[in-house]
Amino acid sequence: MQISKRLQAVSDMVASGSCLADVGTDHGYIPIYLVEEKRISSAIAMDINRGPLSRARENIERNGLSDQIETRLSDGLDALLPGEADTIVIAGMGGPLAVEILKRGRAVLESCRDLILQPQSEIWTVRRYLDENGWRIRRENMILEEGKYYPMLLASRGNSEALDIVKLFYGPRLLEKRHPVLLDYLKKEREKLREVREKLSVSGSEKAAERKREIQKLQEINGRALELFQEAEADTRI
Repeated sequence: MQISKRLQAVSDMVASGSCLADVGTDHGYIPIYLVEEKRISSAIAMDINRGPLSRARENIERNGLSDQIETRLSDGLDALLPGEADTIVIAGMGGPLAVEILKRGRAVLESCRDLILQPQSEIWTVRRYLDENGWRIRRENMILEEGKYYPMLLASRGNSEALDIVKLFYGPRLLEKRHPVLLDYLKKEREKLREVREKLSVSGSEKAAERKREIQKLQEINGRALELFQEAEADTRI
C-alpha cells in the first residue's frame, strides 16, 4: 500500500513485532501498511466515528487482512484493555485532544511500551504532559508535505527531562539533531510572527496590545531556538 509521507514517517517509528493500537485510525492505512510490510503481525484499529471505522474495515477487507486487523468503535482508548497493545499510535488530531485521550487511558497505558504521537496542533501541550507523567521523548521527526509541517514523536517510560519552553515548543530531539525541516519551519515562523506583530502595531486597542505581547513572547521562543542552530553552525567552523 502506498501511504502519504506523513503516515510513512509515523509508521517508521513503530518497532518491528509491536502489538499495535491505532487510535483515530480513519482509513486504517497505518495498520494495513505495517501488516503488509510484515513489520507487525496484527493490530487493533479504533475510531470514535462509525463512518471512518467503516471505511477502515472496507480497506482492511479489500487487502485481505481481516484476520490480522481488528476494528473497534472507541472514544480514545476506551475500548482497549490493558495488555492488548504495547504500542499506541495517536496521529492526526489536536494536541489537547491527544492529551485528554492519554489522561483518560492511564490504566491502559500502564502496560504500554511506546507512544507514537503526531499532533496537528499545540504539540507543546503533548510534550509537557509526557514530561510530567513519566514518559521520555526518545525520538522525534518533522516532515514537510504539501506545504504543511508535521512534527511527531516516540515516547517511552523514563525520567522527566524538565523540558524548558523552547524544547516544549520545538522538541528536544529535533533541536539536538538540528533537524533541517525544523530550521526551515523556524525561519518561516519568524517571518510570520514579524508580519503579525507589524499588523497589530497599527491598532491602538487593548486587545491588539495584549495579542502583541503574546506574539512577542512567541518571537522570543522562536529566536532562542534559532540561536541553537546558529551556535551549532559556528561550532562547525571552528
